[in-house]
Amino acid sequence: MPACDARSTVVFDPLLTGYDFGPDHPMSPVRVDLTVRLAEALGVLGHGGLAATPAPVASDDELLTVHDAALIEAVTRAGTTGAIDLAHGLGTDDNPVFEGMHTATAHVVGATLEAFRVVWGGRVDHAANITGGLHHAMQDRVSGFCVYNDVAIGIHWLLEQGVERVAYVDVDVHHGDGVERLFWDDPRVLTISLHETGQLLFPGTGDSTDLGGADARGSAVNVPLPPGTSDAGWLRAFHAVVPPLLREFAPQVLVTQHGCDSHAEDPLAHLMLTVDGQRAAIGALHELAHEVADGRWVAVGGGGYEIVGVVPRTWTHLLAEVAGRPIDPTSEVPGAWLDHVQHRLGRVGPRRMGDGRTPTYRDWSEGYDPSTWLDRSVHATRMEAFPLHGLDPMP
Repeated sequence: MPACDARSTVVFDPLLTGYDFGPDHPMSPVRVDLTVRLAEALGVLGHGGLAATPAPVASDDELLTVHDAALIEAVTRAGTTGAIDLAHGLGTDDNPVFEGMHTATAHVVGATLEAFRVVWGGRVDHAANITGGLHHAMQDRVSGFCVYNDVAIGIHWLLEQGVERVAYVDVDVHHGDGVERLFWDDPRVLTISLHETGQLLFPGTGDSTDLGGADARGSAVNVPLPPGTSDAGWLRAFHAVVPPLLREFAPQVLVTQHGCDSHAEDPLAHLMLTVDGQRAAIGALHELAHEVADGRWVAVGGGGYEIVGVVPRTWTHLLAEVAGRPIDPTSEVPGAWLDHVQHRLGRVGPRRMGDGRTPTYRDWSEGYDPSTWLDRSVHATRMEAFPLHGLDPMP
C-alpha cells in the first residue's frame, strides 16, 4: 500500500521485554529488542517516526473480563514462589514459570488494551503492540507460550463500549485457538485464522468445519494450510477468503495478529513464506482496514522464533505500515544494527529488508485445482463459511 496519512501510534515500554520464559525458550524477548532497534535505525520509530504511547499494566479487574480468578491467582503465585501448577498449564516446557510473570503479562495486556482505547477513542486510526498477540491463552489456563490473552481482553473491551462488529484476522502459523474459543458463541466477533494444518502442528485445531457456536455459526473461519505452503499459495488462500468475508461483515474495528513464524526459516513450523510475502500480507490487511473499518486498525505481534533474520524485519515492516510509510524491501539493513547483532549474539544479520522475492499469486476467480491440497482446503473453507455470510462459495 502507498503511504497513507492516518494518525498512528505504537504502544511500547522497554519493560515489556520482561515477558521472558528464560534463555533456552524459543520466545526470546531479544526479538522485541532487535525489532525496536531496527525500526529506530530506519527512522520508523524515534524522532520523526511513529509516535509512541506509554504502555500501562492491566489491572486484575481487566484480566477478569476474560480469565478466571483462579488462573490469575495461579499465575501470580507461580511468579512469586516458582510453584508449578499443571492444572493451569504452568510449569510445562512450553510455559515455564518465571519470576514476576503475572506483572510481565499484565503489562503486555495493558499495552494491547491501550492500543484498543486510542483507536476506538479516536485519538489515532492505527495502533500497534508488537509484544501482544498471545492468542493461545484460554479462559482457565495458559497455553502455547501465552499466559493471558491480550487480544481477547481488548476485543471484550470494545464490546463493552458498544461496538457491534469486530473482525480478528490471525496470520500466525499456529491456529488462533484462544481468541476463537473465547468468542465462539458471539456473533459480534468474526475470527479468521490462516495457519498450518493442525494435523501436523500445535494446537491441533482449526479445521475448515470449525465455524462457531450454535448461535454464532460463521463467526469462526479457519483456513488450514498444507506444510510447504509458500508466498504464492498463502496469498492465494488469503485473498480467496479474507477480503470477501471482511467486506460482507463490515467490522467497525479490524484487529490483526502478525505472528511471523510462517517464514521458511522459522524453527517451529513448516510453511515457506518469505519476509516479502509476509510484508504483502501486512499491506493487504492495512488496505482492508481502510476499506472496511474506516481505517480503525489494531495490530499485534505473536509468534516468530527466527529472532535475527525474520522477526525484526517483518515487524519493522508492520510498524512502517502502521505508520503509513512502508519500507522498500530492497532497502539495506543499517550497518549499526548489524554490528549490534554481531556483538550481542555472534550472528550475521540479513543485509536487506526483504528476501529478494516479488510475491505473486493466482486469484481464486480464475478457478481452483482439486488435485492440490491447498486448493482443496481453501475450497472447503469457502464452502463451509461463505453461505453462512450470504456469499457464493464458488469461484
